[in-house]
Amino acid sequence: MTTADRFRAAVDSRDLTTLEDLFTEDVRFYSPVKFTPFEGRPMVLGLFGVLLRTFADFRYVGRFDGAAQTGTDGTESPSAVLLFRATVNGKEIHGIDLLHFDDDGRIKEFTVMVRPQSAVQVLSKAVLAGLVADGLVPAPSDH
Repeated sequence: MTTADRFRAAVDSRDLTTLEDLFTEDVRFYSPVKFTPFEGRPMVLGLFGVLLRTFADFRYVGRFDGAAQTGTDGTESPSAVLLFRATVNGKEIHGIDLLHFDDDGRIKEFTVMVRPQSAVQVLSKAVLAGLVADGLVPAPSDH
């Protein structure tokens, strides 16, 4: 079973312990709502905890395998693209998860892209609220 298969199964079963084993210590997660990545296994696992609570009716609907240049260091690495559909607060989301693997097959970089823009905005608010509630990021100031 490939890392992408194990990742998909862990997401399907909402298994954070298995996800932890699939990420490198210095994994980077590129979000559709934040320019700089979330960095490191503890932060990315915390983010996944929020995402798994936030998405309703999450399902993978396709997969492509190949190689791609990473944003982290610009090297080409084995990669997989997982297409998904989900709902957040009543908004349907179409998206992809782009996974880059290290030499040991662990996920070293993870990029999420979603559409449409209205769904990105709803997702952004829901995820920020979850990150704040879990103490992973400070509450935004109103200034």
